[in-house]
This record gives sequence, structure tokens and C-alpha cells, in this order.
Amino acid sequence: MHYVALMHKDPDSAYGVSFPDLPGCYSAGDTVEEATRNATEGLGAFVRWMEADGDIVPAPRPPDQIIADPALAEDRRGAVLVLIPLVRDLGSTTRINVSLDLGLLEAIDAAAKHRKQTRSAFIASAVRKELAA
Repeated sequence: MHYVALMHKDPDSAYGVSFPDLPGCYSAGDTVEEATRNATEGLGAFVRWMEADGDIVPAPRPPDQIIADPALAEDRRGAVLVLIPLVRDLGSTTRINVSLDLGLLEAIDAAAKHRKQTRSAFIASAVRKELAA
């Protein structure tokens, strides 16, 4: 599931990110990549807070509806629409069976060891980065 985000950049400022379907959910970053990564983390945290407060999390609208919404005309001015994945951290892990090329597995293990991570932590981190890209 992805939420539409509006990314703005004013002179002498960071990239700002807002979510039309989740008023109050904002993020930023000095680069587009950092803003996107921070928006992914921020979106997940915001949804967790809403759920913890017992609030209903609105379903994301498709980009066409965001573009056609006259109430968002001012917010869209100068913005780039970005799809941000909702990555839920559910606080529990599950064991899975994944097949990888042996050379790729060796590269994963070497990189994980260099970063002082487990294989699972390294793979989870890489997947989070890929989802935010």
C-alpha cells in the first residue's frame, strides 16, 4: 500500500513532504532520497500513533484523485507527487524460506559482518531502503 505525498522544495530549505490523506503527517530531508526515506519512516510511525490512539487510518487515495481534488490545489502548487510505501513495523518477526544465489549470499554475509549486523537485520535494512526508493 502506498500513500501519495507532496514534496516541496523552497530556496534555502530542505525538501518538505506532506501527505494529503493524513493531515499532520510531515517529513523532510536535505536530498530527495533522504526526504523519501524519512517520509517512509515517518509514515509508518504516524500510522502506528494513529492506531495506538484508536484513530481510523484513512485508506490512501489514488494519485488521480489527489490531482483532481480542488481542495488540494494550493498544496499541489510547485509540488512533486511521490508514492510512499506504508511499511508497518508490527514488532514481531517471522521465519521465512528464501532462495538466493550462493555468491549473493556470501556478499550479504560479508556486508552484514562488516556492519556488525545479522544476516536477517542486513536483509531487512536493505529491503526497507529498496521500498523507500
